Amino acid sequence: MEEFFKLTERGTNLRTEILAGITTFMTMAYIIFVNPGILSAAGVPFAGAATATALGAALMCLCMGLFTNRPFALASGMGLNAVVTFSVIGFQQANVPWQVGMSVIFLEGLIILVLVLTGLREAVMNAIPLDLKRAIGVGIGLFITTIGLNEGGFIAPNSATLVSLGDFTQKYVWVTIIGLLAILAFMALRIKGDILWGILVATVAALALGVTKLPAGIVAPPDFVTFLAPFQTVTSKAGVTSAAILQVFTPALLLLVFAIMLTDFFDTMGTVISVGEQAGFLTKAGEVPGIRGILMVDSIAAAVGGLFGASSITTYIESAAGVCEGGRTGLTSIVTGLLFAVAAFFAPIVAMIGGGFDVGNTAHFAQLGGAGFKVPTGSYFAYPITAGALIVVGFLMMRTVREIPWTDLEEAFPAFLTIVGIPLTYNISYGIGFGFISYVLIKIFHRKAGQVHWLMWVVSAAFVVTFILPAIQRLFG
Repeated sequence: MEEFFKLTERGTNLRTEILAGITTFMTMAYIIFVNPGILSAAGVPFAGAATATALGAALMCLCMGLFTNRPFALASGMGLNAVVTFSVIGFQQANVPWQVGMSVIFLEGLIILVLVLTGLREAVMNAIPLDLKRAIGVGIGLFITTIGLNEGGFIAPNSATLVSLGDFTQKYVWVTIIGLLAILAFMALRIKGDILWGILVATVAALALGVTKLPAGIVAPPDFVTFLAPFQTVTSKAGVTSAAILQVFTPALLLLVFAIMLTDFFDTMGTVISVGEQAGFLTKAGEVPGIRGILMVDSIAAAVGGLFGASSITTYIESAAGVCEGGRTGLTSIVTGLLFAVAAFFAPIVAMIGGGFDVGNTAHFAQLGGAGFKVPTGSYFAYPITAGALIVVGFLMMRTVREIPWTDLEEAFPAFLTIVGIPLTYNISYGIGFGFISYVLIKIFHRKAGQVHWLMWVVSAAFVVTFILPAIQRLFG
């Protein structure tokens, strides 16, 4: 094990890696319940999506750990699952069968894999200026903190001001506060595993305050109904019956393949850069050694997500939680993967810690689904047990901001737009797009267009297309 994972070389040990893997899993466990909840709104069978989510994450975490020896964990991507549900499939199957939606994900994963095999994805990462890479890490740190503040009830959606102060009379908010204070106390006392112990304290608080309760059952049998979704036979709105993947080749769906591919491409890039920097993997030039293997596993994961019926599986920003616990090798990812595999059979127990708690606010999901999206009761979920951990992880990722030359407009303004764009659009890819486009334009304004790498021109143009994609979709009807 020492020889394979190089524990000593990376300044870690077996105990630290196990704690890191458990911590990462706990901060990600919510996806086992949230992902099928969102996908089921478009007709994807809930039980099947839950099994696909857990086993898909398990398989790809194990692959990442074994083939790259890096502490990156993967699972179905939040945001992408909403795109699949509301933009690709359509609420209550209004547009296409859900199997066709999964075929879109399967196809975009294969395209990204081709980009990795040709070296293009790695070349794009290496073409990004160092200060933009730093900004991506800081922006993702703010994004993680925003997620934690929202999931913990510190902030709440507000139609007039975008966000507002949460309701601190709610017990689930007290759980967040207790968990956050516990982590800070453990950090001050230099207790190993501070984030994990804080999550456990929050779990006890949630039980004591009645926010959660011990599960009535223990075992939940897996359901494989969504597996091989792209190759299941379905009937389209036009009455055509064929394998789902054959129905993807329409102008509208191919545009969505492109849009999702771009989002997937840069979400992963931002995550790998920011978490890699937190772990100390980045070189002085801002490159991640062994990046091709990481990107290959991530690309295969996207295709596997579509194949299993779990939406796109991608590298998670919550991997930073395990890195902050000291995880430095693939053993961290393997532990996370094994826990996801167990969760496929023991979902009720995982739900107690990682599951959401309905706080009765439909505004959040109404925004995701649009004006026609109906929620029966409540359905705005809080995740107070792990919210404090996400807030602390976001704080730990902010330190790189001091390395950005804030007096240099050419470098600082694109970095600034990236930092604020990621959390405010709730999308890593969009924030990166703001930074790329502004970087190219500012270089043009300063008559330094020759300093811009040709790949930055290409990618910036692709982002422009993405931002005007709704207009293009309307053009195609």
